[in-house]
Amino acid sequence: MSKLTAFLFLFVPVLTFAQPKLGELSVEKIMRDPQWIGISPSSPFWGADGTTLYFSWNPEKAPSDSLYYITLANRTPVKATVTQKEDILSARSLVYNSAKNALTYPKSGDIFYKDLKSKITRRITNTVNSEFSPAFSFNDKSVVYMSGQNLFAWEIATGETMQLTNVQSEGESKSKTKLPQQEEWLKTDQLLYMEILKERNNKEKLQKEYNDRLPKNELKKIIVGSKRVMGLNISPDGRYIGYSLYTAPTPSKRTIVPNYITESGFTTDIPGRTKVGETQGTTEFFIYDRTADTILSIKMDDLEGIRDLPDYLQDYPKELQKRKKENLVRAVSSRGSNWSPNGSHLVLDIYSEDSKDRWLVLVDPHTGKLKLLDRQRNEAWVGGPGFRNKGWLDENNFWYQSEASGYSHLYSVNVESGSKKQYTSGKYEVQDAQLSNDKKYFYISTNEVHPGEKQFYRLRIADSKQERVTTQTGSNDITLSPDEKTIAILYSYSNKPWELYLQPNQAGSKAEQITNKAQSEEFKSYSWRDPEVITFSARDGATVYGRLYKPANAKPGMPAVVFVHGAGYLQNAHKWWSSYFREYMFHNLLADKGYYVIDIDYRGSA
Repeated sequence: MSKLTAFLFLFVPVLTFAQPKLGELSVEKIMRDPQWIGISPSSPFWGADGTTLYFSWNPEKAPSDSLYYITLANRTPVKATVTQKEDILSARSLVYNSAKNALTYPKSGDIFYKDLKSKITRRITNTVNSEFSPAFSFNDKSVVYMSGQNLFAWEIATGETMQLTNVQSEGESKSKTKLPQQEEWLKTDQLLYMEILKERNNKEKLQKEYNDRLPKNELKKIIVGSKRVMGLNISPDGRYIGYSLYTAPTPSKRTIVPNYITESGFTTDIPGRTKVGETQGTTEFFIYDRTADTILSIKMDDLEGIRDLPDYLQDYPKELQKRKKENLVRAVSSRGSNWSPNGSHLVLDIYSEDSKDRWLVLVDPHTGKLKLLDRQRNEAWVGGPGFRNKGWLDENNFWYQSEASGYSHLYSVNVESGSKKQYTSGKYEVQDAQLSNDKKYFYISTNEVHPGEKQFYRLRIADSKQERVTTQTGSNDITLSPDEKTIAILYSYSNKPWELYLQPNQAGSKAEQITNKAQSEEFKSYSWRDPEVITFSARDGATVYGRLYKPANAKPGMPAVVFVHGAGYLQNAHKWWSSYFREYMFHNLLADKGYYVIDIDYRGSA
């Protein structure tokens, strides 16, 4: 071997295996499987008895997460066995009757009922089909549930099951197809000259006439054709069933995404969505009166603002004139219907398909007449945090969240008088809200402390007095125990990934850390920046938020890097572990190289 060859071989290991030292960053390190960062828990939920908290976790770094649990008595995480997982009943799946002395729940595709006084559990269904969405109705005397696209009621006292709806789709509702003229002549000719066929046909007619005279348990057909039935919802007294029919838009050409990494080695297509702006589907609303055996169509024609056009059409005069001339009722969809506890009121939550309006309307189930309770109009789009949060405080007062002030806050409206009450206000947003079991409090998460924080509060409904429960700077995502005495917290900070904590649900209490695997030793070996959340004024004076990454040794003349995240409402200028965690790490790498980096929330962000 020559001296030159030997010299080159000495350098091969250096050239081949040179890697960033511990505590240094590289693109290769950033783009590795995220398990190198550490293992964070996710998806916590409480068991039905309220003493066990379950969550997904992977401290063993297996191919996928497993189910773990802790108890209030033993707070060391334990991996659930297969048998334990099969027996788990989540607290959020329980539905109570109005007296809170019985409950119903779905499990493994069947429905169960439990009497809390006797502690006896009864299985309502045991079928190969899937039954779901149980609820109490008929003044708490029956459990109503979904099977397929129909509602059924199980009477608690007798155990008798009754079908409540008879929804028939396109294939079921079609009548017999009329035969072509030639085939009809041949059938008539056969019956005319062949005695055995005549005899058989007469026997069938007589049988049909006999069957038609027998007493029948007729159930009105709800013919949906090619439409899709949605939101079947029965009143507490069992008389009315509300539902929607959705008509899908005419199929449009969809975008295609090529998939290059396949088992076959050939490139395949991943079906994408349609282009933004394609025609949306339409929704119609109905109420089936079981007592009168009638179906009432709920019309939106007279709803305030239903024909209003968006302001952007001012820039397109021809299109504006065309739309004004047409004067069409805008397409709408439903985000749910809510019967009051005793069933005397029904509130529909309606959204325009162009996302400019939201209406809360009171529906008279006898006449279909609508009474407007609240309208929100936004020329950008109606949405925001907590827009799905709503319900009844009592028989006449309905609570909801609204961005009417420009920020999402809590309100209620008296459906009889129309008077409204506001519970929170200010330049911050209620990001989540839950009514307490006794309906005396709201449990809310807000960014009142800072737009980049999430903190948890208890708000007394009588006087809107708030008590702050969580104190850790960053994001506190809360899962409340069934008895409301304990909160599970998924907590993170700007440079600290998510960990699980447990805390008494009261002001001044301390959070106890349950998991500690979110940061590996390799991750902790680097000094991750805590980006400063800054603001600056845009040219029109609006305040813009951003996260600023400063280099330790700034180099004069180096350009700055501006990162703009995706999604419409997503927020990234905050004080918790980002969903853009790879970009966060890359920003640190750029700062190491001497760049300033600013990560901006644009106008549509939370």
